[in-house]
Amino acid sequence: MKQQQHFVIVGGGQSGGCAASALRDGGFEGAITLVTEEPYPPYERPPLSKDVLMEKENYPYCYMNPEDFYAEKNVRLLLSTRVEIIDRANKRLDTDTGESLEYDKLLLATGGRVRRLPIAGADLEAVYYLRNIDDMLALQAGIKQSSSLVVIGGGFISLEVAAAARTMGLKVTVLEVLPRILARVLEEDVGDIVQSVHEEQGVDIRTGVNVEAICGDGRVTGVRLADGEVIEADLVVIGIGIVPNTELAEAAGLEVNNGIVVNEFGETSDPDIYACGDVTQHPNSLFGKSMRLETWQNAQSQASAVAQVLCGERLPYQEVPWFWSDQFDMNLQMAGLSDDYDQVVRRADGTAHEITNVYLKKGVLVGVVATNRPRDIMAARKLIAKKVCMDVEKLADPTLDLRKAVIK
Repeated sequence: MKQQQHFVIVGGGQSGGCAASALRDGGFEGAITLVTEEPYPPYERPPLSKDVLMEKENYPYCYMNPEDFYAEKNVRLLLSTRVEIIDRANKRLDTDTGESLEYDKLLLATGGRVRRLPIAGADLEAVYYLRNIDDMLALQAGIKQSSSLVVIGGGFISLEVAAAARTMGLKVTVLEVLPRILARVLEEDVGDIVQSVHEEQGVDIRTGVNVEAICGDGRVTGVRLADGEVIEADLVVIGIGIVPNTELAEAAGLEVNNGIVVNEFGETSDPDIYACGDVTQHPNSLFGKSMRLETWQNAQSQASAVAQVLCGERLPYQEVPWFWSDQFDMNLQMAGLSDDYDQVVRRADGTAHEITNVYLKKGVLVGVVATNRPRDIMAARKLIAKKVCMDVEKLADPTLDLRKAVIK
């Protein structure tokens, strides 16, 4: 029966590509079709704002598999193809190429798109966003023709682009509307370290500023702030987050709430339709809450978990969230959650750009954020999953292994 089934995956990012591989690794022998709007095979996005943008690697470096992998694994790739309609009653997809695809099981890995900034001048030449390979190639070409860059937004992607561009020799200014960069995700002390790393490299970071317009006549010449100041720029990068691509699911009548709503097995409100990756709003029993995550780890791990379910191994997806960002010589990592705690313990020995913040709730370890202290993160990921209680006095010793601060 399974040999005759047809599984269709919509989305060619990391989740879609991982799901296709995991289905074959899990023993599924039926037909697999992967549909993606992009002209590239499934790829990972993190290198786009780092090594690939700086031309340390070419963009095929991002590909999840060799290009002949899909033919060898009997996975049909439909590139440059958009699914326009999900016909749930007939279990069929209609595409913009005119082809219809019938499915037995459907996996939505539609990811997200960049959030657009609705201000005057946002459509000028040399205004860029960064989400996919084509965005990266355009930005890469723009950097080669420029000497100054203004980045609008103080989130991780914006700061990674700022670091790459500064490393490539550009004058870089970062503009953030909030009082500090990364304010939504980091404590002030960690954010201060990130800012100091950038400022020591010559990046001009301005916080609490409102951008009124992007200036230029056809092509960018600068960015005007609400107070009237104009910051000169040869190019502008806007990085203000992403929006989950839920429109296809919503039009099909699936439950949507800041993402496609799934259960712990990746199942949507339709028993034959699943979802994974950035687009999902999913429960996590480790933390007793529902969440939508935009991380490499979630894209990879949830796709693998849902593929296992589709292959008949019904195990719930419940992993400790994990995220990292590389900027200049700083590696920042986060494990667990740092938005619901009642105590934070700081581990720092005075070494520049090194700190670990440990977050506890009723004594239980729930999250860790660290800069240039990867060992703390490695230990924390396992300890958070075990819901261990921690000895606060021992935690405060930055030389002590986190595992030795566990209360037995």
